[in-house]
Amino acid sequence: MSYSSFDSPTDRRHRVSIIGAGRVGSTLAQRLVEKNIADVVLLDIVEGMPQGIALDLMEARGVERHDRLVIGTSNYADTSNSDVVVITAGRPRLPGMNREDLIKTNARIVADAAQKAIDQSPDAILIVVTNPLDVMTYLAWEASGLPQRRVVGMAGVLDAARFKTFIAMELGVSIQEINAMVMGDHGQLMVPLPRYSTVAGVPITELMDSATIDRLVERTRNGGTEVMELMKTGSAYFAPASSIALMVESILHNQSQVVPAAAYLQGEYGLQDIFLGVPCLLGYQGVERVVELNLTPAEMEALAASGEVVRQNVERAKVILS
Repeated sequence: MSYSSFDSPTDRRHRVSIIGAGRVGSTLAQRLVEKNIADVVLLDIVEGMPQGIALDLMEARGVERHDRLVIGTSNYADTSNSDVVVITAGRPRLPGMNREDLIKTNARIVADAAQKAIDQSPDAILIVVTNPLDVMTYLAWEASGLPQRRVVGMAGVLDAARFKTFIAMELGVSIQEINAMVMGDHGQLMVPLPRYSTVAGVPITELMDSATIDRLVERTRNGGTEVMELMKTGSAYFAPASSIALMVESILHNQSQVVPAAAYLQGEYGLQDIFLGVPCLLGYQGVERVVELNLTPAEMEALAASGEVVRQNVERAKVILS
């Protein structure tokens, strides 16, 4: 079998195309092949970069001992027949910027990438990672023409992972004992839910005082900013890549994991025609179902406020694309 082919003599293996070979995209490629989840096509407009990363990852197989294939390309035709397409392309957030600052820069990039990738893989599930996440997911859905359930944004998995980490660090317990839930947009109006965040099944509201919980909630909201300000020259990529890999695995292995992700809402939580972070089941058909939690009036109000900001930014983005 040649290094540039994904054809198998017996069947076609799962294929994931990653649009954008920056730090998130290249780290995701590494996660997917080393976890034996899928073969990978890594696409970027910078000629030579995706090819070099792909070759480097292929050469690592001799140490990592897996037979997954990686190719690098700048041609969308090479992404054809993908099971999942992940869009990470776009300008990253830099110190001093908020996610909304990226709308003008990234709207056209994401819309163009979604349309071109889905033209080649019309049956794929589309995962959007580019910021501002919830807005870009909506634009990618419109550009791709896919059914709503086959488009989803990665954010809640990452936000929940950060919340879990801060809980584990605070209590000194294994992170394997922790579940966490975060809803809303991927930004300052995200809605971490302490009542639904547990340690060995016990809500953290019974393990910490309100001041401690508030501090952890605020740190979760600023999780990406904290990393970015420490790094100074870039933003997070290890945790985002791990979060995307979990979503890809749930889809390709039809695991129907319940994860927080940006899904299209059609009346759930009182919201319409918007992609927003909610708990949902991810399986081979994409978003199989949005899970509706019993929220308090205050939580519902916070979620509605988060959704309204996303809706306003979607309208701003549509003007840019018009």
